[in-house]
Amino acid sequence: MVQPALIVDEVSKHFVLRHNRAMGLKTKFLAVFHRDKRERRELFTALDRVSFSVEPGESVGLLGHNGSGKSTLLQIVAGILQPSSGRVWVRGRVAPLIQLGVGFNPELTGLENIFLNASLYGFTNREVRKRLDRIIEFSELDKFIDTPLKNYSSGMQMRLGFSVAVHLDPDILLADEILAVGDRVFQDKCHDKIAELRHGGMTLVLVSHSMDQVSKFCDQYVRLDHGRMLESGRVDALHRSADSLPQAASV
Repeated sequence: MVQPALIVDEVSKHFVLRHNRAMGLKTKFLAVFHRDKRERRELFTALDRVSFSVEPGESVGLLGHNGSGKSTLLQIVAGILQPSSGRVWVRGRVAPLIQLGVGFNPELTGLENIFLNASLYGFTNREVRKRLDRIIEFSELDKFIDTPLKNYSSGMQMRLGFSVAVHLDPDILLADEILAVGDRVFQDKCHDKIAELRHGGMTLVLVSHSMDQVSKFCDQYVRLDHGRMLESGRVDALHRSADSLPQAASV
């Protein structure tokens, strides 16, 4: 029996929001006499008992508006955040493409950052050298590979980060609105690479606002709203739901 590549089980995440935080002695003194100046704490629930699982080689799209909890959930799967309750199981190496610049040092060159970033995945320098030519060739940054990263555009940094991640044999790839990398030709190359990795058994977790993008890359979807799971299912069911909506009458 094949074990799921990813299991998210009743995961919740709470944050404490601090309002009127006293930053100086004067503010603290005024708060003694004025209630509206006192610090107030609020418990914010970013995720509320979210559960789903993904099989090896399958992909899931996390849909929802800004603030729905998609990126928070992705960070928990990546191990960047810990859940307040619930558990996450992952099988194999996880490659997170979550935030631009994570795992990179702007003072180091592109080449040095490849070794730095790969080391975060547990790769030795010897293992990276075996993949180095392919990483640089795919990123199309060979002319700039010895340039400090601080001189790269955001698009160049995304291309380098994407190239490193997909050439380190990830079992699970986490992508947060980052598939739109570079120009259209480079985007198509990234899409083809993801399809190749998925054919080889890689699992994809994609955060997106776009139903079309989720439909293109994912087998199933999870829709979040204010941290709660509204619905989940196969993407083909999502298509049928969209097709069943009433069409505007032509004038």
